[in-house]
Amino acid sequence: MRKMEKLNFDTVILGGGPAGLSAAIYSSRGAVSTAVVDINMFGGQPSNYLELENYPSYSMVGGYDLMEKFEEHADKFGVNKFPMQEIQKIDLKSKQIITNEYEFQAKTIIIATGAQPMKLGVKGEKEFVGRGVSYCAVCDGAFYKGKIVAVVGGGNAAVEEAMYLTKFADKVYVIHRRNELRADKIVQERAFKCEKLEFVWDTVVKEIQGENLVNNVVLENVKTQEITNLPVNGVFPYIGMSPNVELISGQLEQDSRGFIITDETMATSVEGVFAVGDVRKTPLRQVITAASDGAVGAVYAVKYLETVKETVKA
Repeated sequence: MRKMEKLNFDTVILGGGPAGLSAAIYSSRGAVSTAVVDINMFGGQPSNYLELENYPSYSMVGGYDLMEKFEEHADKFGVNKFPMQEIQKIDLKSKQIITNEYEFQAKTIIIATGAQPMKLGVKGEKEFVGRGVSYCAVCDGAFYKGKIVAVVGGGNAAVEEAMYLTKFADKVYVIHRRNELRADKIVQERAFKCEKLEFVWDTVVKEIQGENLVNNVVLENVKTQEITNLPVNGVFPYIGMSPNVELISGQLEQDSRGFIITDETMATSVEGVFAVGDVRKTPLRQVITAASDGAVGAVYAVKYLETVKETVKA
């Protein structure tokens, strides 16, 4: 059995998306030893976005390209990077993170694990993942060239991904449980002008059906309770996000949906532990707010380390 390598850092950041990499930049600039640990490659959710048009200084930029710039910036300050780690245990109180390769011991932890698309929770969803059910239009859109697909949701992500899918699909239905979209007005205006988009209002998905591949969704009108069938080749749910907190739930204060509660400095209910980006309770989840959270959290993590050092000296 291979002996696990033990590594000590002032700050360990869990997650290499915009919040985590921003935190890494500010932490390293604060002259503290910093490591970023992620279960995937760095970049987070934005790496899957084809284009971003609301990040300041870029009128339009590819999500992958932007996150590559984040990582290059972190490299400039000598951040220690540990991608593709299978995390086995996280103990926030003792500041210990154990992966399949390393045992990290930290003085502070910054949680930047992000969030993932929520599931519809209907029959057929799990069974058809990869065979007609997808949570990433950029990843899988090209498989639906000349086909008919449905996007479920009414926010920015749902509408923007629906428009992206029109590059491939002949028809894209947007199924929304309300009678109006939640997306930004500018996004709505573009969507309503798109001839390939058709909106199905006041409706929810009850079941996803198919044989080897998806071929139908069962719909229910929430006002009339009428049940209908909609023949489609693919279903893309975009109904919200849930936090990636599997290994830390119950160790700190969270809201009813599992998002981590922080104060304005990004401090959590556990001393020396901060949370930034989509994983925390916040009114807006965007690349720019995640990056901002990372900066704030890292600055106050550095201040915390300075306070601890002064206390030890005293």
